[in-house]
Amino acid sequence: MYRAPVDEIAFTLKSVCDLQDLQQQPDYAELSDDLLDAILNEAGRFASEEIAPLNAIADKHGTPLENGVVSTPPGWRDLYHNWISGGWNGLTASPDHGGQGLPQMLAAAAMEMWNSGSMAFAIGPTLTIGAIEALEKHASEELKAKYLDKLVSGEWTGTMNLTEPQAGSDLNALKAKAERADDGTYRISGQKIYITYGEHDMTDNIIHLVLARLPDAPPGTKGISLFLVPKFLVNDDGSLGARNDVRCTGVEHKMGIHGSPTCTMVYGDDGGAIGWLVGEENRGLVCMFTMMNNARLAVGIQGLGVAERATQEAQAYALDRKQGQVPGQQEKGMISIAHHPDIKRSLLGMRTRTQIARSICYSCAHAIDMSHAITDPEKKKFWTERAGLLTPIAKALSTDFGVEVASLGIQIHGGMGYVEETGAAQHLRDARIAPIYEGTNGIQAIDLVMRKLPLSDGGHVEAFINELREIVREVAASNRPEFGDTAEQLSAALDELETATEWMLTAQKDGRVSEALSGATPYLRLMGLAYGGVLLAKGAVRSDIENRAARTQRTIMARSFAATLLNETSSLKHDVIGSADTILSFDPEVLAS
Repeated sequence: MYRAPVDEIAFTLKSVCDLQDLQQQPDYAELSDDLLDAILNEAGRFASEEIAPLNAIADKHGTPLENGVVSTPPGWRDLYHNWISGGWNGLTASPDHGGQGLPQMLAAAAMEMWNSGSMAFAIGPTLTIGAIEALEKHASEELKAKYLDKLVSGEWTGTMNLTEPQAGSDLNALKAKAERADDGTYRISGQKIYITYGEHDMTDNIIHLVLARLPDAPPGTKGISLFLVPKFLVNDDGSLGARNDVRCTGVEHKMGIHGSPTCTMVYGDDGGAIGWLVGEENRGLVCMFTMMNNARLAVGIQGLGVAERATQEAQAYALDRKQGQVPGQQEKGMISIAHHPDIKRSLLGMRTRTQIARSICYSCAHAIDMSHAITDPEKKKFWTERAGLLTPIAKALSTDFGVEVASLGIQIHGGMGYVEETGAAQHLRDARIAPIYEGTNGIQAIDLVMRKLPLSDGGHVEAFINELREIVREVAASNRPEFGDTAEQLSAALDELETATEWMLTAQKDGRVSEALSGATPYLRLMGLAYGGVLLAKGAVRSDIENRAARTQRTIMARSFAATLLNETSSLKHDVIGSADTILSFDPEVLAS
C-alpha cells in the first residue's frame, strides 16, 4: 500500500531545492512553512487513501468505448469530483479565475503524490493544468472569460491535440485543416491520435486545444495555428449548447496506463468543428510550447511518482519475504531477503534514483517559479535559462529512472513480480510510456544539446557546473568521515561533464552537428547523473543533525550513488566524444536487406 513520503518531500523542497528563495519573493510571501506542510499533508492523504486504492482496479477495467462514449473505471468519476472539490485543479492558476496562485514547486510535490497514487488518473488533470497555462498566456480576453473559470475549477477538462498518423515528433507533416468563417471563428477538420482523455465521462465538457493549418499558411512549423475547440459549444451565458463536430472514434489498447483513455479524435465529419484562434495565426507552436513545456516537467514527475510507488512496494515485499540464511549463522533460520547484500544494493539503487528524480524535478519547478517571480531583467533571464536547461533533464532522466526502478522492483519480487496480482508489473507497464510521450527522451537530449547548452554563448551551462562545484566544496569542507570519497568522486564526475560540455559546444561551433547529435543521449545522462549526485550530497550535508537516522540514510545514499552509478560518467564522457564516427558509419539498410 502506498504511503505518501511527505516528510522527505518537504525536506527536498526546503533543504535541497531552495524553496526559501522563492518564499522571499513578494508573490509568494504568504507561503509559510506551516501552510506548505498543511497542503502537502492533505495532498498525501488524498493520494494515499483515495487515489492509490483505485489504481489496480483501473488497470484491470480500462476505458471501453461504446457508441462514441468512453466509460472511465469504477470509482473514477467520484474520485475526480472529490479531487476538484479539494481545489487541487487550480493550485497554480491565477486567482483572477478562481485559482490559488501557488508555485510550481508545490504543484510538483502534489503531482508526485498523485502519480504515485495512479499515473493513469493524474495524467488527465495534468493536461487540463497545461491547457490553463496556455490560455492564460495566449488566449484573448473573450476566450479567457468564457473558458478559464471552469477549466480552473475542473468542471471542464482540457486536452492537447498535436499528433497525427503521419506527424508524430515532426510537426512539419501536420495536415489538420482550419478554414476561416465569416463570423471570425474557424472550421477545423482532420484526425488526431493519441489524445489523452480526449473523451470521457467525468465532466460535461472537454476543451480541446488543436494544432491545424490555414489554407494560406506557410509550409513547415511556421504555418501552424492553435485553436480552441470545445466538445460542446458554450453559450454567452456559460450554458452548454449544441454538440460540436468532433468525435472519438477509437481508444487505444495500450501496454499500460489502462485507466487513461488514449483517443483517436476526428474533426469535421459534418462540415467542420467550430474553433477559436488562440494567439496569432501561424504562431500556434509558440502557444503550444507553453503547454508542452509544462507537460514535459509533469511527465518527469510521472517517472518520479511511479518510482516512489515501486520502491515502497519492493521494500515492503523484501522485508516480508523470507529466503536464504546468513552465511555462518544457519541456526538463525531463514531471513528477510531485504537483508541479503544483493537486494540491499537493489533497494538502495531504487531509493537513490527516486530521490535524484525528486530533487531534479523540484529544482526545475523552482527555476520556473523564479523566472516568473523575479522582475529584474538580468535575473529573470538567468532563471529562464536555468528552467530551459533543467527541463529536458527532468523529463528524460526521471522517466528513465522510473523505468529502471520499476524493473528493479519486479526483480526484487522475483517470480511474483512477473505475476500481475502483485502489482509490480503494472508499475513497469505504466512507466514505460513516460520516456516516449511529450517529446521522446532522444528529443529531450537534442533539445539540451542544440538549444540549451548554447544559451548565453555557453555561459549559462558553465555557471551551472561552477555552482555544482561550490556544493561539492561544501561537502568536502564538512569533514564528515562518513562521506568517504564522495566529494572526490563528485568532483571527478564534474570534470567529465565539463570536458564533454566543451566538446559539445566546440562541435556545434565547428558545424559538426551530426557528431554532436550522436552523443546527445549519453550527454544528457552524464549531466543528469553528475547533477543528481551533487543534489544527493547537498541533501546529506544539509540534513538536520538532530534527526540522526534520516541524516545517516541520506549520507549512505549519497555515498553509495557516488561509488556505484556515478561511475557511469567516465564511460558516458568517452561515449559522447568518441563514438560518433562508428555511429554515423552504420547503415541500417544493409542489415535490413
